[in-house]
Amino acid sequence: MHVLGIDIGGTGIKGAPVDTDSGTLLDERFRVLTPQPATPEAIADCVAEVVSHFNWADRIACGFPAVVKKGVVYTAANIDHSWIGTDAKSLFEEKSRCKAVIINDADAAGLAEMQFGAGRGRDGLVLMTTFGTGIGTALFYDGQLIPNTELGHIEIRGKDAERRATDRVRIEKDLSWKQWAKRVDEYLDRLEKLLWPDLIIIGGGASKHAAKFIPRLTVQAEVVPAQMLNEAGIVGAALAVLSPKLH
Repeated sequence: MHVLGIDIGGTGIKGAPVDTDSGTLLDERFRVLTPQPATPEAIADCVAEVVSHFNWADRIACGFPAVVKKGVVYTAANIDHSWIGTDAKSLFEEKSRCKAVIINDADAAGLAEMQFGAGRGRDGLVLMTTFGTGIGTALFYDGQLIPNTELGHIEIRGKDAERRATDRVRIEKDLSWKQWAKRVDEYLDRLEKLLWPDLIIIGGGASKHAAKFIPRLTVQAEVVPAQMLNEAGIVGAALAVLSPKLH
C-alpha cells in the first residue's frame, strides 16, 4: 500500500509517499515550517500544502504531537491550546480532500522502529523515547503498541521532564553532552523504575548524536539509537493505516 505520511512537529511539517510493505519513501521529503501560532486552521493548511505538493489524492496519515483518540486531539503541550477537543481527522480531510488517519507522533516513530528499525524482531517491553522539541514516548509489548503514553510529562525535581531533558533545552541552555546526558539518564532511570523495559530506543533530533551521550547512560536496560532517523515519523504514520484499532 502507498500512503502519504506526514510528520507534524513543533518546528516543521514534513511528508512523503511511503511504501508500507518496505518502509521506503517513494519521493523526496517535502517540508514546511510549522506556523506560529500552531492553530488548527494554520496546521491544516500546511497539511493541505504537503498533499498538494505531491498531487496526492489517496490516503494520508499524520503523526501529531498530542494524545489522539479516534481523530480527536486531547492535549496540546507543544501546539496551540485551541487544538484541545479538535477533530483533527475531519479537519484534515476537509482541507486535503483525502481520507486521513491521525496518530500520536511518538507512537508513529515507534511503529516505524518496531517494523523496520532498532526494534525489529524484539519481544518483551520496548520503550521508544524521542528527544526533540518535547519528549515523546511509545510503549510496545511483544510488538503491540500501547497508544498515547505521555511519559515525557512525568515530574522530575518538581518540573515536567520536558522542561529539563529535551534536545531543545540542551540547545537553549548550551549544555555539554555530558551535562545533558545526566538529565537524560535521570529521566530514563525514573522510567525504568516504573516500567522495567527490556529495550529503550532513543529517537528524535538528538539521536543523530547518539555516540556523544548514550555511552554515558547508566540504566540497566539495553539502550540503542533509533535507526529510521528523520524518516521514522513519516513511515510510522503511514503504517498506522494498516492498524484499524489505532484510528
